[in-house]
Amino acid sequence: MDNFKVIYRILKHLEASLDYPETDYEAISPFRLNVTRERWEQLLIMLQDEGYIKGIVTARNLSDVKRRIAEPITPVITLKGLEYLVENTKIKKAAGLLKGVKDTIPGF
Repeated sequence: MDNFKVIYRILKHLEASLDYPETDYEAISPFRLNVTRERWEQLLIMLQDEGYIKGIVTARNLSDVKRRIAEPITPVITLKGLEYLVENTKIKKAAGLLKGVKDTIPGF
C-alpha cells in the first residue's frame, strides 16, 4: 500500500476516534493496514516527528539501526494532523475538479 494512503488512514481513524472514549488501535494495526510492522512503526515515528500525532514513545537499543516504538502504542491526532486531513481533502477535491474539467473540455 502507498505510504501516504497508510498515513491518511491512520490520521483519519485517529480523527474519528475523537468522538469515542477509547480508541480502537487494532483498526490501525500493521495487519489491518496491510504493511509490515517495521514500515508501520517508522511511519508512526515520522508522523510524531512532524507533529501530526503524539503519544508514542520511541527507543533505540545498541543493536537497533532505527528507532523503535515502545509499548503501549497510543497515538493521538494533533491539531497539525487535523489540518493535514483538511488540506489533503481540499487537494483531492481540486484534483477531481481539474480532472472533470479536463474530461469535459477537449485540449485542456
